[in-house]
This record gives sequence, structure tokens and C-alpha cells, in this order.
Amino acid sequence: MRLGIIADTHGLLRPEVLTVFQEVDRIFHAGDVGSLDILSDLEAVAPVTAVYGNTDGFLLRDRLAAVVEVEVDGFRIVLTHGDTFGIPTPGTLNQAYPEAEIILFGHTHRPLLTIVDTVVTVMNPGAAGPRRFDLQPSVGIMELEAGIPPRARIVPLDAAR
Repeated sequence: MRLGIIADTHGLLRPEVLTVFQEVDRIFHAGDVGSLDILSDLEAVAPVTAVYGNTDGFLLRDRLAAVVEVEVDGFRIVLTHGDTFGIPTPGTLNQAYPEAEIILFGHTHRPLLTIVDTVVTVMNPGAAGPRRFDLQPSVGIMELEAGIPPRARIVPLDAAR
């Protein structure tokens, strides 16, 4: 199973995202979506699981949860924007969700891919929307296969905007 991981689109879905995600089986959006149109465009590629972020308005908050816990191919995944932790860290997220094997979050706009406690994969795909904080926009790809640890990578996007 191949997952597309995205966060912090803030109303902008770059065309490169659709190219990077063209062969994913499922998409996870870690909040600050910006508009329902973003979710509709992503759903045209693959099924979407999303949470709202701190900048999302009432329309998105009415449709989405703050945290989603789901099992995919035998892996327990937690999806959160992470803003309730101030500046979320892998350690604080792991403490908050000790049963999770994969934790996906956004909020900081800084891409991160690490292992916590030798078995928990934590990923922030970075921000895929408008460029902020002089950080290159990015998304993540994660591959799941039963019996082996998740394989994941951060994919930089065109920083022209």
C-alpha cells in the first residue's frame, strides 16, 4: 500500500502534488487544508483521510476530526495537525499516542521523518501550500507492507510559488 502524505496546503494544491501522488492508494492530509476543494481534488486521485488544522474554518471543522486513529495494512496510524501540542515533537506525539505505530502530523511546515522508541515512524511531510518561512514545499510518500517497517521519504515540490 502506497500512501500520499500532505499537510498545510492552506488553499493551494500545487499541480506537482497530483503528479507525485498519481500512484498512491490512499492520501492522508494532516490539516490546514484551506478549502473543501482541496479535498475534492485529492479525492479524484485516491481516498482521502484528513483532519482539520488551526487555520481551518467552520466548514472544514464540521466535516473533519481533530485526530483520526485508523489501521491500514495492520499498522496503527494516528493523523493529527499537531497544533494542540504547541510545537509538536516526535517525543510528545509518541507520548500522547503510545499505541500508534505511525504518527502523521503537520503544523510546523518543517519536513520530518524519524523513528521514535525504535518502532514508531513519525512523519511531517512539510507544507505543500504557499511557500512560508523560506522552506521548500514538500509532501511525503510512505509504503506499507505487512511484516516490515514502513518505508517513507519526503518529496520536495517546485518552490516557484
